[in-house]
Amino acid sequence: MQPCLECGAPIAPRSCDELFHALLALDHSRQAPWGPLHGVSVSCFLLQHPSRLPADDGAMAWALLRAYLEGGLDEVNQLVGHARRSNSHRAKGEPSRVVRDAALLHRDAPRSSFSVTIQDVAVDGTFPSSEFTQRVKAWVAATVDAWSCGT
Repeated sequence: MQPCLECGAPIAPRSCDELFHALLALDHSRQAPWGPLHGVSVSCFLLQHPSRLPADDGAMAWALLRAYLEGGLDEVNQLVGHARRSNSHRAKGEPSRVVRDAALLHRDAPRSSFSVTIQDVAVDGTFPSSEFTQRVKAWVAATVDAWSCGT
């Protein structure tokens, strides 16, 4: 059984990519517990699979995870609202919290050092709703911890 080259998780019976698409389908249903945690889940996946990071090198993903650990979904929603307002043509020179938090990501991504991965959150591949929120919180903590080591 080959581990995922990016997050280190065993990829049997389903790959991380297959699980991510299954999670996205649940997220897009907009039903709890998956829908409200969409941004957090995507951020974890991207930071654990850095070859897929967007042009900002994961600055927004990092900021979302830090916000979630600091203040839960309320803090995440405030950050997303601030980012949307900052992207408006009406916001001239408004500093973004994401920029302040991005400094961490200017180093090499950790490889295979995550204690919780999408494989753990998926449980049996179905992302059961029971204790999903707790599994995501552990995923966030493991991702932030791995990225924080050595900085």
